[in-house]
Amino acid sequence: MEVKSTVKNTGISARKVRLLLDMVRGKQVEEALTLLKFSTSPSAKVVAGVVKTAAADAENNFRLMPSDLKIVKIFADDAPTLKRFMPRARGRADHVMKRSSHITVVVAEQEG
Repeated sequence: MEVKSTVKNTGISARKVRLLLDMVRGKQVEEALTLLKFSTSPSAKVVAGVVKTAAADAENNFRLMPSDLKIVKIFADDAPTLKRFMPRARGRADHVMKRSSHITVVVAEQEG
């Protein structure tokens, strides 16, 4: 049984989040949360929240043991980008792309 949890429009670019996701992909939920807790990235708190949510959903809705849960899939997709302008010298303007992402976590019971 796989349990899926998603957080949308995080305000963090998908490129930055994917560095953390690659670190925890395929790990036990407890081990992944420990890695994220001691990570220096500010976006680790958001990723840890999604992993905790998926684990809590699996435990409460499907009666799965939290100690047996493993992260099967974890990925970040691009969300809508906010397009802004920043004033520059001589009356010109530059584009500022404020990127955001959707983070999805799928956990399942480890076999064995």
